[in-house]
Amino acid sequence: MVKKDVTITNNIGLHARPATFFIQKANTYSSSVWVEKEERRVNAKSLLGVLSLGIAKGMTITIIADGNDEVAAIDGLIELIQTGFAD
Repeated sequence: MVKKDVTITNNIGLHARPATFFIQKANTYSSSVWVEKEERRVNAKSLLGVLSLGIAKGMTITIIADGNDEVAAIDGLIELIQTGFAD
């Protein structure tokens, strides 16, 4: 299991369109992936779960992955966040 913290820097946070990009990216990995904000953890492959966290600009989240491509999953999702969800 691998976990890393990342701060959301895009203006609208992890809502609507960015959340969709995040979930699509998470679903490309076979590992189980979660997003954690404060004490709450949700499946990173679930749109409703991710949206329910209410992640806004400036918040720090933890991405957790467990599986055979866990490092690639963490790195890929963090890169997506750090590039402002640009494809």
